[in-house]
Amino acid sequence: VQLQAYGGGLVQAGGSLRLSCAASGRTFSRRYVMGWFRRAPGKEREFVAGISGSGGTTDYGNSVKGRFTISRENAKNTVYLQMNNLTPEDTAGYYCAATWKDRIVTTTGEYDYWGQGTLVTVSS
Repeated sequence: VQLQAYGGGLVQAGGSLRLSCAASGRTFSRRYVMGWFRRAPGKEREFVAGISGSGGTTDYGNSVKGRFTISRENAKNTVYLQMNNLTPEDTAGYYCAATWKDRIVTTTGEYDYWGQGTLVTVSS
C-alpha cells in the first residue's frame, strides 16, 4: 500500500485547510483503519485523528477535538482531514498512516504503512 498525503500549505490563524491522503497498491479490498499524525519541530509524532474501515467510528487527539474532522471515501481510496480554526500550534508535518488492525489505534508503532508528510504552517 502506498499513501500520498497532500493539501498542506500556509494559512493564517483562524483559517482552514483540508488534507487528503490517497491510497494505491493493495488498497481497499480490505478497509484499513486510517490515521493522521503530526510532528512539530522538536516534538514527538502526535496522534491527530483515526477512522475505522467503514468510516463509522472516529477518534481524535485532545488538542484537535472540536476543530478537526476525519472522513473517508472508500470508493476513491481517500481519507481526508478537515482542519478548522487553526492556530500556530498546529504547525507541523502531517502524515497519514494505515493499519491492518480492526480498531483505531493511536500509537505510531501500530501502523503498517505511512505516507510522506505534507507541511502545514499556521501564521499568527
